[in-house]
Amino acid sequence: MAKALALALAFGLLASAAQAEARSETRCGWFVNPTPGNFYLTDADGDWWFASQGSLEVGGWENLDWSDAEFGDEWVETNGSYGYGCACASGDYGNAAEGEVWFIDRLRALPLSKCLRDPALPPPPRD
Repeated sequence: MAKALALALAFGLLASAAQAEARSETRCGWFVNPTPGNFYLTDADGDWWFASQGSLEVGGWENLDWSDAEFGDEWVETNGSYGYGCACASGDYGNAAEGEVWFIDRLRALPLSKCLRDPALPPPPRD
């Protein structure tokens, strides 16, 4: 009985992981950090907030591996060291009209030229 329960639990966990994997999507656009603690991505569908100082932080945000998100010379400073870059963020997103983000598991920096050439994206944030 215990063996059957353990197998059922294992299959349930695998099914949950597969379902989460299937829901995961990647969105690319302007990754913006305008002020301390505020981070969002603007793509063709709108703004997707990952963290807002004092209120919002989506699941996975605090555990991101930032090694893929080193912008270097591809970061545009607009407010001291704060500003924007071009990036892709993978995770679980909800309603585009509401900009719902449920979980983020990867943030990857891209060259600015990638976002500048994308006709679906709005212009970069104002300097």
